[in-house]
Amino acid sequence: MTGEEGTVIRARGLVKRFKSRGGEVMAIDGVDLAVGSGEIFGLIGPDGAGKTTSLRVILGLLSRTEGESAILGYDSMRDTYAIRERVGYIAQQFALPGELTVAENMRFFADMHGVAESQRRQRIPQLLEFAGLTAFTDRLANKLSGGMKKKLALACSLIHEPRVLMLDEPTLGVDPVSRRDFWSLLSRLRVERGATVLVCTPYMDEAERCNRVALIYAGQLVACDTPQRIKGRLPGELIELHPEPFRRAREGAADLPGVLEVQTYGRALHLVVDDADRRGEEIVSALEAQGIACQRTRPIEPRMEEAFVSLIRAQRGEPREGR
Repeated sequence: MTGEEGTVIRARGLVKRFKSRGGEVMAIDGVDLAVGSGEIFGLIGPDGAGKTTSLRVILGLLSRTEGESAILGYDSMRDTYAIRERVGYIAQQFALPGELTVAENMRFFADMHGVAESQRRQRIPQLLEFAGLTAFTDRLANKLSGGMKKKLALACSLIHEPRVLMLDEPTLGVDPVSRRDFWSLLSRLRVERGATVLVCTPYMDEAERCNRVALIYAGQLVACDTPQRIKGRLPGELIELHPEPFRRAREGAADLPGVLEVQTYGRALHLVVDDADRRGEEIVSALEAQGIACQRTRPIEPRMEEAFVSLIRAQRGEPREGR
């Protein structure tokens, strides 16, 4: 069974409301998604935006209030068993049995998915090699590093050879090197096995690795496109400043000619301007006239983070001053 026109994961007008003492809370508000075969598709947004709820409703772990949702053409509410046979899932708080070894965990999940003995004898060594865990088969899961636990979780989720992977912030709290290694494994899954991956991530550098991303805020879909096109929605070009005193520079920069938006990153200001080449020297001169020194000034390429902040700010209807 397949989705229409090569679509593997679909949501149409998806709504999820939770009951609370004060009434109802809108967690998802009319979200439309279509994930194609072989895509790595990212759901990004701040905490509480609705990313995890969207993933869980599409997977069938939560009931939907309105709309449609399906994986591989199977309805999320009606065909939950068919979906679980074909989907690998890593929850945000995925818990491996810590008292079991790496090899025992693999066998445990093979049992859960009903993988025949003849198949697991072939698959387990292959998956352990794929995840770089062959040398650690006898190590207890609770003795693994955070990054190795994530790799083991990925290997376990693949034991039944799913066509689709659903991952909820799988690298949260993992060091940058282990995050990079994990994403290399996801890329290999896509290239070598044609897997379709839907991943929630709070990390903008990970969003850059996706084929497409959907930005969700307050339960609504704000943007859905390739990372490059979403970065292209920034309303101008970027200049990075390192001014002192910082607060006065942040407040004063917003009113300068050509400055469209001000964002702060640590002790740096990122200014969205209409023309970086033209405005750079003008802005420095204007700030210096106010007694503000600019130690370093340079044009920079937009990242997902700047586009993310700009789109969320526009959605909120906020002014262009620093965040």
